[in-house]
Amino acid sequence: MYGAVFGDIIGSTYELHNVKTVDFPPFPAGSTFTDDTVMTIAVAEKLLTQSQSKHFLLPLQITSAKS
Repeated sequence: MYGAVFGDIIGSTYELHNVKTVDFPPFPAGSTFTDDTVMTIAVAEKLLTQSQSKHFLLPLQITSAKS
């Protein structure tokens, strides 16, 4: 979990600018969390706090688009 969050923050300033080297400052000015961190934490929180019911994914089921 820490790796995902730290990786997102470190990569936030390089997200739109590909860096082809490992020689860069890990936390330059402007580094911040992104939507990726928010979604990672939200999914982790849901998985960790969800009851053990076998139907916990029921609201997420996708119906077929067949007519």
